Amino acid sequence: MSSERDTTLAHNSASFDRPRGQNLNYLRRTASFLKPYTGHVAAAVIALVITGLSVLGLGQGLKGLIDGGFADGDTGALDRALYFLLGLSVVMALGTYARFYFVSWLGERVVADLRKAVFDRIVTLHSGFFETTKTGEVLSRLTTDTTLLQSVIGSSASVALRNLLNLVGGVIMLFVTNPGLTAMVLVVVPVVVAPILIFGRRVRKLSRASQDRVADVGAFAEETINAMSTVQAFTHEEVDKARFSVEVTNAFDTAIQRIRTRGLLMGLVILLVFGAIGVILWVGGHQMLAGEISGGELAAFLYYATLVAFSVGVMSEVYGELQRAAGATERLIEILECQSDIQTPPHPLPLPEPASGRVQFDQVTFHYPSRLDHAALSNFSLNIEPGKTVALVGPSGAGKSTVFQLLLRFYDPEHGAVMLDGVNVRDADPKAVRERFALVPQDPVLFGTSGWENIRYGKPDADDDAVRQAAEAAAAAEFLDKLPDGFATFLGEKGVRLSGGQRQRISLARALLRNPSVLLLDEATSALDAESERLVQAALAKLKAGRTTLVIAHRLATVVGADLIVVIDQGQIVATGTHTELLSSSPLYANLAALQFDVDFGRKEKLDARQAS
Repeated sequence: MSSERDTTLAHNSASFDRPRGQNLNYLRRTASFLKPYTGHVAAAVIALVITGLSVLGLGQGLKGLIDGGFADGDTGALDRALYFLLGLSVVMALGTYARFYFVSWLGERVVADLRKAVFDRIVTLHSGFFETTKTGEVLSRLTTDTTLLQSVIGSSASVALRNLLNLVGGVIMLFVTNPGLTAMVLVVVPVVVAPILIFGRRVRKLSRASQDRVADVGAFAEETINAMSTVQAFTHEEVDKARFSVEVTNAFDTAIQRIRTRGLLMGLVILLVFGAIGVILWVGGHQMLAGEISGGELAAFLYYATLVAFSVGVMSEVYGELQRAAGATERLIEILECQSDIQTPPHPLPLPEPASGRVQFDQVTFHYPSRLDHAALSNFSLNIEPGKTVALVGPSGAGKSTVFQLLLRFYDPEHGAVMLDGVNVRDADPKAVRERFALVPQDPVLFGTSGWENIRYGKPDADDDAVRQAAEAAAAAEFLDKLPDGFATFLGEKGVRLSGGQRQRISLARALLRNPSVLLLDEATSALDAESERLVQAALAKLKAGRTTLVIAHRLATVVGADLIVVIDQGQIVATGTHTELLSSSPLYANLAALQFDVDFGRKEKLDARQAS
């Protein structure tokens, strides 16, 4: 099992077609999210410039303090220098506050918008996307990656811009202070920049790999937690602990590689920069002793040189953060650029009103994206009249669920047409098509909210009276009213506070509220006890009245009264008819019936014989 899950995780880690950028271009893609907030961007830039100029002005204040106050013994000059420095400090404090506020606000706002954009894209993607991508992988991008990006936009980007301004301004002031010594500084710049570029590219690749490994951890944990009862029932705890430990260790090892590379980059930059400052200070000291420059000029030059060196060092560190964020942004952009295979046509055909519920399959052939070598449906043709109840039966994997998937236009067939009320669903708006269906799955899906909202999921604008009527028709009101807060009771994640029968009745109430023209039942009672099945069957009878109903049936006893039974095998229709007709005309159906009914009938016959004797 571990090896299979290894393969699955590796497959899902590579499930996206990921372009490999070599720079920060992906970060620039987030600029579009800043456009609506140009006022805040402008305020942040103004504050940044003001604080940057204040920092540069400190050097001139230091020069005046030393040359005018200390060297000349002028107390007035000393006072003026002090006032100048204090004034700059106040400006820097106010500017720093404004910069921090506006930049942090932008970081939070942009990431909130980005998360919304990613989620909006996710919920529109086709089913094939989720067939090959783990939920944990998607959640990692939606949470971990966006959090990292928030840190960059709200902090690292500001630090980078501030230090870039200090670097450029510092170099200019170095030229103003002493051009000769500045030439020595510029000689060092290429030596410092080279390792930043070389190691930065390596950091970006490792950052991307680190995010992928974190996603693997989340994917494995999400899968295991969702199946905790199965894990414990099969005493698989120790195996999963070991497997999770491997995933965590992989993430740790990749992160350590990134940290080691970043640390080497930072250490190398600090060595080169401050080593150069030491040499420049030595040269400047000799010039001061020779009377070629004043003490104030040397102090100012040293201040600007230190400022430049510090800015380069910080930027090398921030560059690593930006590279890491570029890897996270790349992962987010992949989702934003992922296009759904199910697209609304430029000029969608309207579905006729009122809806009749006629369903047709015309020579449909379809392969799932993950199983291109096997046709789920092959030359499949079926015509269902409005208001009829049609049952789909056949062995597992025959293609029954695929019929539902194509009707709801989760996929498009490669050949043939799926028609609803005479319109090819490919030519209609997918939303308009799906609004005419209501699906009652075998495993009902409930959400972590109240009974009101779970039922209203079928029709979000329904009022409370309509919700209650649907609940009563589905025999759900009787147990919902007994809950601590009635319909407003929180039902737990996935409805864990309810029994299987109660969850199914809420699912039926949801379908009733939707009032569809076509009802899709995926063996809605197979997992229920006798009493729950009786209540659900009664609700189903109300739900099916006057509307087209398609039933996927594994238990033939639930569909013997269907208007038409369609026997499917290996993606093809092999027989159609009523229960009685198929018993004599379809060997496959007769065999399925024998496996189920003969056992029950045999027990009944034995019981009757005993009673007669």
